[in-house]
Amino acid sequence: MEQLFSFYTEQINTYKGTLSRIKKRLFMFSMLRLAVFLFAVFGIYLVYGNTKLIIAVIILAIALFVVLVSKHTDLQYKRDQLKALIRLNKTEINVLNRDFHGLPDGGEFKDPKHYYSRDIDLFGKGSFYQYCNRTSLREGSRMLAKILTQNSIDHIPQKQDAIKELAQLVVWRQRFMATAHMAKVETSTATIIQWINSHTSFVPALMRYVPLLFSVLSIGVFALYFLNYVPDSILIYWVLFGLMITAAYGRKITKLVSDISKILHTFQQYNKLLVFIEDTAFTSEWLQKERAHILSKGRKTSLTIQEFSKLLGGLDQNNNLIYLIFANGLFLRSLSHCYKIEQWIQNHGSSVEQWFNTIAFFDAYSSLGNFGFNHPNYVFPKISDGKIVLKLKGAAHPLLDPKKSVASDIQINDEKFFIVTGANMAGKSTFLRTVSLQIIMGNVGLPVCAVASEYSPIKLITSMRTSDSLTDDESYFFSELKRLKFIVDEIEEDNYFIVLDEILKGTNSTDKAIGSRKFVEKLVTSQSTGIIATHDLSLCELANEITSVENYYFDAEIINDELHFDYIFKRGICKNMNASFLLKKMEIVN
Repeated sequence: MEQLFSFYTEQINTYKGTLSRIKKRLFMFSMLRLAVFLFAVFGIYLVYGNTKLIIAVIILAIALFVVLVSKHTDLQYKRDQLKALIRLNKTEINVLNRDFHGLPDGGEFKDPKHYYSRDIDLFGKGSFYQYCNRTSLREGSRMLAKILTQNSIDHIPQKQDAIKELAQLVVWRQRFMATAHMAKVETSTATIIQWINSHTSFVPALMRYVPLLFSVLSIGVFALYFLNYVPDSILIYWVLFGLMITAAYGRKITKLVSDISKILHTFQQYNKLLVFIEDTAFTSEWLQKERAHILSKGRKTSLTIQEFSKLLGGLDQNNNLIYLIFANGLFLRSLSHCYKIEQWIQNHGSSVEQWFNTIAFFDAYSSLGNFGFNHPNYVFPKISDGKIVLKLKGAAHPLLDPKKSVASDIQINDEKFFIVTGANMAGKSTFLRTVSLQIIMGNVGLPVCAVASEYSPIKLITSMRTSDSLTDDESYFFSELKRLKFIVDEIEEDNYFIVLDEILKGTNSTDKAIGSRKFVEKLVTSQSTGIIATHDLSLCELANEITSVENYYFDAEIINDELHFDYIFKRGICKNMNASFLLKKMEIVN
């Protein structure tokens, strides 16, 4: 842990030093721009009365000013990137100190009907998503949420290799994340994709050649005008003729210009992220496969998008009145740009969604790689295809302070069902969430919070938190029954690891005991694997009747009139309950 603190602190100091030098250069270029302005004023004063020299001074000053502005803009971008990098490293130090509750928590991704996300604190305040999420893009945030909730057991070794590789690419990850953080765009990629898919071409194929021919004729008219072969009126009529041709498509051009002004910045910013991906030779199969989506026939997608951005930028110049008149009146530039834009959409439009998805993928996987880097003591689960479904040594919940958490060992084989009893606050629910999260992290390809881990990839399904629904006019009990029905239906279609916490809480104790017993019997006969936590000791009798059922417990002891927990997972049945003691201890009852 100390090594991580030292690393991030060193990164901050390095970036601060570079930032200081950048700020000095920015000040220098500001002074140079002022000097150029003063040079222009003084130069014009010296040559006042000589028109040609005045024009020469102005042209030279403008050229120097443009170069300095360009350099200044580049330095501003580097300055902002360094500030973003410093913030990123400060965030990592805060998270290492268990201060992460101010980060985006993914609350918008909560789904009470999902297989497990509500029960294991996957989203929301203090959630696992909030702990590991470092995405900067809206699309990346959604991609990360999708990865954590897709309940997939495919390609786990490839996912592990990808996360291992990204974990080591610290500088690359941070620069990618900082650049993504700076990509503040107003138009979402979903809106852009919808616009591309719904755009109807309006420029005729003839416009591939007409603007070029018209431009040649315009140059000819200009030449004749300067040679005094044609009067001013001919030049004016020619410009009006060009504007009339453009005006024939004016309404559609105006709409296209309006649409483009909204998406141009997004393409420009996302293109910077594509360059990061294209210029990196990944070694893991999973990352190579995703990178291949942005390499079309060996050509970099960033170059293709760069061409599109230039076309969009050229058409966006129509907002400039002088450009609008002369560029269209003499060269039909708007029609030329519109034709080329529509050709680009026709040739590449169907690929844009995949390009954006690839950027979102690397934004999401950068968070997973960051998680791997921040937890060097975690282990990548060993994949097994034997009888062992889950075998954990020294397993703990990643969101608990490692200085305070108590690790557990567990081995559960295929078609086994554990019944876990224990006193209130003894650690049953935390244990269930620890096991559940270990499975999800393993399926995602992440290292898990354990000394050793082995498991046969399996999907997860849970029922730990149920609530009534005033909106749907449902009682608590009916909501719970619906959840249990959902589980029964799902295990008939696929293999799941089932985690249940105190089922049938919404009915009386006798009915609960009978119903719970029958439900567990159904799960066992379906050859399912899982864990159920309960206060109902009568369920433990199933272990005497069914060999695939085993009893485990968490204990509590009263020592010197104080309640003590060891939070150790033990074989057997809990004998010590603490509800009455706590009621008296808190002076709720006598």
